Amino acid sequence: MLPLLSHQQTLEPVYLAYLDALEQSEYSGDIDKRYSARLVQATDNSVYQFLPQAVLYPKNQQDIQIALTLAATDAFRSVTFSARGGGTGTNGQSLTHGLILDVSRYMNRVLEVNAEQGWVRVEAGVVKDALNDALRPHGFFFSPDLSTSNRATIGGMINTDASGAGSLVYGKTSDHVLALRSVLIDGSVLDTQPLDAGLLCNPDNVSDNPLGQKLISAVAAVCREKRTQIENQFPKLNRFLTGYDLKHVWNDNLTQFDLSRILTGSEGTLAVITEAKLNLTPLPTERAMVNIKYDSFQSALRHAPSLVAARATVVETVDSKVLNLAREDIVWHSVSDLIQEVPGKVIDGLNMVEFAGDTVEVEQKLASLEAVLTEQISKGECGILGYQVTQDKPSIEKIYGMRKKAVGLLGATKGRRKPIAFAEDTAVPPEKLADYIMEFRAVLDGHNLQYGMFGHVDAGVLHVRPALDMCDVEDEKLLRVISDQVAALTLKYGGLMWGEHGKGVRGEYGPSVFGDELYGVLQDIKGLFDPDNRLNPGKLVAPKHTGALYYDIDSAKRGKFDRQIPIEVRDAFPDVMNCNGNGLCFNYSSYSPMCPSFKVTGDRVQSPKGRAGLMREWLRLLEAEGVDVNALAKAKPLGLLQRVQNTLNAQRDYDYSHEVMESLKGCLACKACSGQCPVKVDVPKFRAQFFNIYYQRYLRPAKDYLVAGIEDSLPLMAAAPRLTNFAAQNPLSQWVIKKAIGYVDAPALSVPTLKQRLDGHASRGYDLAALQAIPEEARSQFVLVVQDPFNSFYDSGLVLRFIQLIEKLGLKPVLLPYKPNGKPTHIKGFLDKFAKTAQSSADFLNQVHKLGMPMVGIDPALVLCYRDEYREVLGANRGHFEVKLANEWLLNVIKDLPAKAPQDKQYTWFSHCTESTAKPNTANEWTKIFAHFGAKLTAVNLGCCGMAGTYGHEAENLERSKALFEMSWQQTLAKIEQPQVLVSGYSCRTQVKRFAGYKPKHPLEALLELANI
Repeated sequence: MLPLLSHQQTLEPVYLAYLDALEQSEYSGDIDKRYSARLVQATDNSVYQFLPQAVLYPKNQQDIQIALTLAATDAFRSVTFSARGGGTGTNGQSLTHGLILDVSRYMNRVLEVNAEQGWVRVEAGVVKDALNDALRPHGFFFSPDLSTSNRATIGGMINTDASGAGSLVYGKTSDHVLALRSVLIDGSVLDTQPLDAGLLCNPDNVSDNPLGQKLISAVAAVCREKRTQIENQFPKLNRFLTGYDLKHVWNDNLTQFDLSRILTGSEGTLAVITEAKLNLTPLPTERAMVNIKYDSFQSALRHAPSLVAARATVVETVDSKVLNLAREDIVWHSVSDLIQEVPGKVIDGLNMVEFAGDTVEVEQKLASLEAVLTEQISKGECGILGYQVTQDKPSIEKIYGMRKKAVGLLGATKGRRKPIAFAEDTAVPPEKLADYIMEFRAVLDGHNLQYGMFGHVDAGVLHVRPALDMCDVEDEKLLRVISDQVAALTLKYGGLMWGEHGKGVRGEYGPSVFGDELYGVLQDIKGLFDPDNRLNPGKLVAPKHTGALYYDIDSAKRGKFDRQIPIEVRDAFPDVMNCNGNGLCFNYSSYSPMCPSFKVTGDRVQSPKGRAGLMREWLRLLEAEGVDVNALAKAKPLGLLQRVQNTLNAQRDYDYSHEVMESLKGCLACKACSGQCPVKVDVPKFRAQFFNIYYQRYLRPAKDYLVAGIEDSLPLMAAAPRLTNFAAQNPLSQWVIKKAIGYVDAPALSVPTLKQRLDGHASRGYDLAALQAIPEEARSQFVLVVQDPFNSFYDSGLVLRFIQLIEKLGLKPVLLPYKPNGKPTHIKGFLDKFAKTAQSSADFLNQVHKLGMPMVGIDPALVLCYRDEYREVLGANRGHFEVKLANEWLLNVIKDLPAKAPQDKQYTWFSHCTESTAKPNTANEWTKIFAHFGAKLTAVNLGCCGMAGTYGHEAENLERSKALFEMSWQQTLAKIEQPQVLVSGYSCRTQVKRFAGYKPKHPLEALLELANI
């Protein structure tokens, strides 16, 4: 039996009292004490897990001032804070056991753009790519780049002094900070910007904040006094990150001081940054990329310095492991033409070289490099196998998209050992990089480890992720050994361990890098800003009187908790366990399919990463209770009366399962995660597993039975469609259905029905024996149409027109008998019923498959269910039948048909989420098909429409469903004439009809029109 689950992680009394006082104050933001919210913020993109006391979402700077001012009172001086943005840290940068200050939910505005002077003012929570979206119309961009740019915030970039591709040209974040506004530990506000040295003589000239005056004077004095030691001690690196930038707080001739340089890279340990003024870079007028292929990763590394010498803007390198993982991912379809294989050769290394600037400059550099590469290839030098050039900006962005996804792709490595971040951003002088990496590889090879490598060779930064199993205690110990070895190795080569991603828990290596004297200066500065060590305590340094750092390499890791889950349970829930926290599901863009529930709520609990984390804890708690989850999954539900009683007591009795349910029921089951997530986390899959177990203890809502039974009941309802529609569509019935069942806007059955439309038609009257009697050479002329419940019973006209299109193409359609697909039952977690339905349909389709005639389905979600959920549930019993999508089938058919002359017809195609993520090449296929029919088809990239099967019909989801539609679909549809809009998903067409007021055509209907011209 599923027991009540309690986590035992109650809030400390001082934090409860503080949060109660904060609620009574003028603080206007959100305060989230839910265990689920705390769990989601307990991890980032690292191996660490620190459970915070609660999460604060301030709506403005005043909220942060109120929070810190309250905490400055004697009663709450033990309350600690850590500011957080996108949560993309790779070493626990913003993790804490105190309070999280998450500025990403509300403080994410672009406040002012000054194109004339080339600067922008933003709040700390704005996402980097969102900022560039706002700047693009002005001809500028914020140039420091990073692989997590679609979810990383500017505040996070400032606090880690982030940089990435092209940093030799574009610099780090600190090189672009003109001014900062921060809230200090006492709740006061400090503005920082460059100050002339002469102003420092009078504190009133530098700030009207007394604490700020003290800080500026003290830091300026100590950094000037220690100037010689700083110059001698600090490595001469493009990527040198101290945490507190003692070197650049003064300019070279000591005429200008800027405290912002201390705050930039401080990882939230000194103040809470709320606003930033940033300088901008003009968008280049011309860009060109050269993808150079090598016989080995070492060849790519050793060739890189000559590419830097060619004055490239960017030189990025990836190894064969990353390339091979990319080939297996959804991202590869977009770049395969740009990184073509070399016949008879194996590509084991790749350098991506970009030139950006004015047209003449780029063309000259490109021509020069091409001449050199061609000569080197002809002489067999440098291990170069070949190269490709592209000057198409969208193609260049696709290449970068593949490179940016490399971080997450490494998590898709097979086996229990996964490449993880802990020594992944080391920096050495670029001229020493190749030798350093060879020695680094020797260290890893000595431990018999697999690893992936990629990075910014132009800056001497290479990301190396050794594969370890953090559920294995010995591998956790090995992480410490390797970390120490790498730290020593970087010092040997004149580099350091944290070249790009900040220190996080690696502050323990600080003394060996800075020396005792300068490390003492860092401690003093921390003490000046935060004497009680309450801002992100345990990171970088601690004030001298507060003892050792709270956190180090050995701090609590996710693996400590995950290993409490038995291996056989982990194997039963692979999607739950494989999530590595890369956070791609936090993509800010409303034009990206992943993840709609997070986009519409702004709640990380409502995200794939959040759901996977909550499920891991659920599995751990069940094991702690001595429950065998795999046995539980096969158990029968409790008796009805017991489930009624448990449901009635749900408000009284805390059960952690309710928090998991709250997260999972918000999922749209669109499956965008299973395609777009680098490690292919499939939330709908484990969602169904959870539902199946949860409802053994509690009552199911009535709407679940309605959805699960729809496929079986539709043939009965279609026997009297007008009567059914009258009974279900009148206002009184709709009110009753909404109030009693929680279902809204249910579509009407088709009138006439499909049976009536095809009365007497040759496609009806399926007869297996008659089909088996057809000679094999004639069977290619037949097309078997696989019915789905939605189109056959709610849009029968579309099925008719598909049959007419088949006939127009000179082929013979045969409508197969209607068989339930089972997807609705799977979505709602009726796994036993789904297995029976799937096996019945699979048996039938396998029998038909033997005919050797193509089987084609119309709705993408249902067709893909045959390939995914059927294979998952049935395994080998699924058989080998294949149901093609209409576009897949047509792509083969048109090979034997003459192309039609070009016509003055244009269409725009809107894809289904499941379709676009599981079959990313679908847009190209439809485009090719329409071109064959003489028409032009344009595909648009959009987020979820908000319907997602039956999600949008459930009353509790109506507001979110509408909001999702308004995010990207509504405005895009408004720009296109209605006859030109084509939508392949039934649920998407239903949503358009509901909120845009018209029913768009399916691509098949447009093709029939074109065929009839």
